[in-house]
Amino acid sequence: MALHALQSEGKYSVAALLTTITEQYDRISMHGVRRILLERQAKSIGLPLTPVTIPPECSNAMYELRMKEALAQYFAQGVLHVAFGDIFLEDLRVYRERNLAQVGMSALFPVWKRDTRSLATDFIRKGFRAIAVCVDPRMLDASFVGRELDTSFLSDLPPGVDPCGENGEFHTFVFEGPIFKAPVRFRSGEKVLRDNFWFCDLLPE
Repeated sequence: MALHALQSEGKYSVAALLTTITEQYDRISMHGVRRILLERQAKSIGLPLTPVTIPPECSNAMYELRMKEALAQYFAQGVLHVAFGDIFLEDLRVYRERNLAQVGMSALFPVWKRDTRSLATDFIRKGFRAIAVCVDPRMLDASFVGRELDTSFLSDLPPGVDPCGENGEFHTFVFEGPIFKAPVRFRSGEKVLRDNFWFCDLLPE
């Protein structure tokens, strides 16, 4: 939704997508989605992908170093801004802004302070589709992992769980929508409990 909002505004030209990949696993950090699905997602959206590799159980210092190295390359090409999908976590916004300032860049937050219930509903209404690939069982029942983010998903969320998972309750993989040329095809694999999170493996088709 942040990318869609940014592109709809027309004020900025998006140079690339940037995502952290955990070495050894070759999957999106935290989400657990395979790199090949990330690559197909970026291809369908029509933007170059810059994977930033980080080690398992990555320290903040290492994460910041790898990000700084990746962003410095874009700054050298004249890119001055980095956009994020954060919605209301003030401390995270300050953290991002502080780190970007070190490489001479500034942050953009296209969906900042949007009502998350409205944002999630708008996501579905616009034709975006996503599947919950990671769930924190301390915040949300494990039965939600592997479910599509639709109206029934939202209505089943217990009180206190953010409709966009902004507090880390769940993470999703978006596979279809108005910014995609074609849906990203996959099938759901096994569900596993790893590092105190439930993951649903997505297998490319």
